[in-house]
This record gives sequence, C-alpha cells and structure tokens, in this order.
Amino acid sequence: MDAQRSPKETVLITGGGGYFGFRLGCALSQKGVRVILFDISSPAQNIPQGIRFVRGDIRRLSDLERAFQDGDIACVFHIASYGMSGREQLNQNLIEEVNVGGTDNILQACWRWGVPRLVYTSTFNVIFGGQVIRNGDESLPYLPLHLHPDHYSRTKSIAEKKVLEANGSPLGTGGDVLRTCALRPAGIYGPGEQRHLPRIVSYIERGLFKFVYGDPSSLVEFVHVDNLVQAHILASEALKAAKGHIASGKPYFISDGKPVNNFEFFRPLVEGLGYTFPSTRLPLTLVYCFAFLTELSHFVLGRLYNFQPFLTRTEVYKTGVTHYFSLEKAKKELGYEAQPFDLQEVVDWFKAHGHGRSPGNGGSDFPLWTWLLVLLLVLSIFTWLPPTALLSV
Repeated sequence: MDAQRSPKETVLITGGGGYFGFRLGCALSQKGVRVILFDISSPAQNIPQGIRFVRGDIRRLSDLERAFQDGDIACVFHIASYGMSGREQLNQNLIEEVNVGGTDNILQACWRWGVPRLVYTSTFNVIFGGQVIRNGDESLPYLPLHLHPDHYSRTKSIAEKKVLEANGSPLGTGGDVLRTCALRPAGIYGPGEQRHLPRIVSYIERGLFKFVYGDPSSLVEFVHVDNLVQAHILASEALKAAKGHIASGKPYFISDGKPVNNFEFFRPLVEGLGYTFPSTRLPLTLVYCFAFLTELSHFVLGRLYNFQPFLTRTEVYKTGVTHYFSLEKAKKELGYEAQPFDLQEVVDWFKAHGHGRSPGNGGSDFPLWTWLLVLLLVLSIFTWLPPTALLSV
C-alpha cells in the first residue's frame, strides 16, 4: 500500500479502538491510506490527523452503515471480537452476538456497499482445542465445534468459515466479487497491549504468580503486534488483482515463528520488573481442575460480583499444551517475514507507567487473594485425586 505507487484508498477497521486495530490503522495511515476506525469504544491514544473514528456497535447493522457511508471503502479489516480471555469467556450470549452476528453484519455491509476485499482476524483456536500440534499447517481440519472447550473459539470458527465461504460472492453494486481471507494469529504482545499483559502483571504484583504448570518442554507461540500489522497489510495486498488474488478464500497462520515455553516467554517480564520467577511446578491436570472450580465459583457468585477468574480451562490449555504452526504458506504467498522482537520494550513500557518492584517491597498487598487461591488449589487437589487415594487418607 505504498501511497507513491498506488492511488489513495479507504479502509475500514472494525475493533479499531482496540490495541491492535488502532496500531494497524496508524500504520496504514502512515502509508497514505484513508482509515476509518469503527468500535464501540474510542482508542485510549489520541487519534492522529487523517484517521476518522466512528463509534458504533457491530451487533447493529445500522451502526455499521454509518461507517460505510463515509466513502468508497476498498478493504475491511474485521478485527472486532469478544470473549478471548478471562471473565469475557463466560458470557456466551454476548460472544455469539459479537463474533457471529457481527460477522454476518460485516458481510452484509460489504455486499451492499460493494467492498471488494475483506481480511478477517481469526485465531489459532479454530484448529486447536487442547490437543498437541507440532508445526501444523493450514491443511489441518477445523476442530469439530462440539470439541471446543470455550464458546469464543467455537464462534470464531463459525465466523471464519462464513468469511471464507463468502469469497467470490457477487457484490450488490454489480461487476465485481468479494475477495476474503483469514489470518490466524498467536497470542499478541507488545508495548501498551491492554488485554493480557496488564492481567499478568497484576498477578505478579499481587504476589499471585507463585507457580508454573505443565511440561517444561511444552511449546506455544506469540506474535508481536507489529508483525501482525505487517501480515494484515500483506494479506490485503494479496487479495488484489495485481497479486493474482492469491490469498482469496484462504487462511494463514501468523506468529513470530519462535515456539517457546509459555512461562519461559514471560520470564524476562517477571524478572525485569524485579520479581522472582516461581520454582514450583504443578501438574497440568491439577491446574485444569483448579480452573474449573474458578469458573464454577464465577458462575455461582458472578451475578453478585463479576470478578476476574484467575484462570479459565481454555487458558490452561492454551498456555500449557504444545501447539505451534508453520509459517511457510504465509511466507510463500503473502511475503510475510517475522521481524525479531523481545519483551524488553514491554518491560520498559510497564516501568515507565509506574510498575515494577520497589526496594524493600517484598509483601503482597492482597493476602486475601492468596488465601482464596490456596483454598481453590486444595479443592482442586481433592477433585484431581482418584477416589481410592482419598479413601486411603
């Protein structure tokens, strides 16, 4: 999308108020593209000149129509979703409305307004549901819907299929068709990320990060936000006639291409903020039982107090079970090349925003949380142990 070699075009980014959507919008704007950010909440940062923000709910087609009326939109980046982690994973109705209903609305709007290109931000989870996957590729079948451990993954799978099946469908304006593709990113990180990293840092600062779990040789993947931005821009280009529509109707796995143990990945963050990395390692099945009890507690008490579950079962699988994927297809067809990044910039960001251990501050400010976690872990042990073991105590 080099502004010097191609005419200026307009793109729409759903979820443009979020961390990744806003970063993508800024990168495209710097390349001379007109950018419309669409989201229910405005970005936390100041919106640069030349970028337009439209507030709206993706569940309402009329809200989307206002955004599409702004101009001749050449590409939609559909990033908006709900239910990725924490307590959001437990709100099935809202997950369904946003991830499936919102995607239906996007497709309707693209057809009506003659948008020729749609890039959908999917997830590893459309394939992964707790089974070991080593160097998997795009030929792997979708995980059967009934095997998904969470509703977010299930609805993302449904939405991705809808988007890819819409590839080649005629546009309402006539004379052209809709070209679609899907990117399946690993867990996103980068300075200023606001979904996962602040939650991890809050656990570290509260003294709750006391153990790791699973096989130390288990491997997962992450993707730096700027690598993911690069992949989306390349995917949009690969839907154009100039690139032979090579990405049309296809999914692509996107990551940094560096499988790593989940906890070792975060070690530089823990130690960089001045805390001790835990040496206690628990069995994966035990922590899974613990997560189940945490979810059960949220189900019982959530209406009175919508607390953040310490872990969900899906998060246990995603962080403790080996699953990583090949980038060969993205490299060959999109021209994607992951750039090297580490967590130092993330550490620096948190320190600049007042985080990090102060000298002499060795205690936890939330001892009640610690005792609640101990109680849940004890209950998990009794749930995890076979009945014969309990009877012999």
